[in-house]
Amino acid sequence: MRLSPLWHVVKLASLSVILACGGAGSGAGTGGSPGTGGSPGTGGSPGTGGKSATGGTGATGGALVSTGGSGVGGATGGATGGSTGGAKGGTSGNSGGTTGAGGATPSSGCGKAAPASQRTSIMVGSATREYILSVPSNYNPNTPYRLIFAWHPWGGSAQATAGTGNSGYYGLKGASNNQAILVSPEGLPFQSNGLGWGNQNGADIAFLQAMLERFKSEMCIDEGRIFSAGFSFGGMMSNAVGCSGLARAIAPMAGNSMVSGCAKGTQPVAFMGFHGTHDSVVDISGGRTARDTFVQRNHCTSQTTSVPAWCDGLASNYQPCMCVAYQGCDAGYPVTWCEYNADHQAAPNSGPTLWSFFSQF
Repeated sequence: MRLSPLWHVVKLASLSVILACGGAGSGAGTGGSPGTGGSPGTGGSPGTGGKSATGGTGATGGALVSTGGSGVGGATGGATGGSTGGAKGGTSGNSGGTTGAGGATPSSGCGKAAPASQRTSIMVGSATREYILSVPSNYNPNTPYRLIFAWHPWGGSAQATAGTGNSGYYGLKGASNNQAILVSPEGLPFQSNGLGWGNQNGADIAFLQAMLERFKSEMCIDEGRIFSAGFSFGGMMSNAVGCSGLARAIAPMAGNSMVSGCAKGTQPVAFMGFHGTHDSVVDISGGRTARDTFVQRNHCTSQTTSVPAWCDGLASNYQPCMCVAYQGCDAGYPVTWCEYNADHQAAPNSGPTLWSFFSQF
């Protein structure tokens, strides 16, 4: 894979946001992901506007580097309440996890023919929402598949993130190699600066819940292996998904929890986050705050150990790069955090890296 072209975005220094769960505003600036658009940053004063230009680096690219091992904070040990031979070394028996030999929780749609891989609409209350679905070309209606949501950045789109080949879905299309069902949802207009995930009054979480209900009834989904990834505003939405307890694991890139919101709760969620050390759009402090939510939920300690596998092999312009794994987390719910020398962009080598993380569960 190779990195998508770098787009340029105008940073809005003072753009306020009425937070989905009652917080402060945010500004927009450089950045984006596959497709156009920047992302809400941090701070900002009420009422200022502006518009975002095309933005950010592509989410995918680069060769497979040092996937696996401790670099993705793999879940280890047996599952609580599970029998031997659980998924990939055992995941937790808590809600959202998998237990027992084989570990799958088949949905009611198992045994049915899958819907077509295409753009589709769904009613959420009185609103029509859209998403792009990618079903494995060798789909087996009796195999419970992992389900992965890939959320686009501000000003991006479902089509830009889904792409047209193996680099789509932040590189997960190629990396998953027909082992997962992929979904690229479409956001709503956000402050006249393109589509995003403002999640006002929980609208975007309701969209996710409607999609989950449909997919579980129409396809063979492993209900214990639902995942979320995204860049910028998509990273914010991934954090909101994790906070809502609707995913087994999340992988936000350059996101925070200030705009899409973070529902209070205790549900543990496996977490692997990425953030550029000098992100000029979404300040890294916001990413760290979001990370700490899952450190707490997963009952990790503040002690960390270095896990260099993701950083090893990155191009020199991304160095220094540091990944750490938090210690003492609930079994099967690791928290891994990666900071690297970059402005506002998605993680290099995102496809193989994210798949290595998700596929361990």
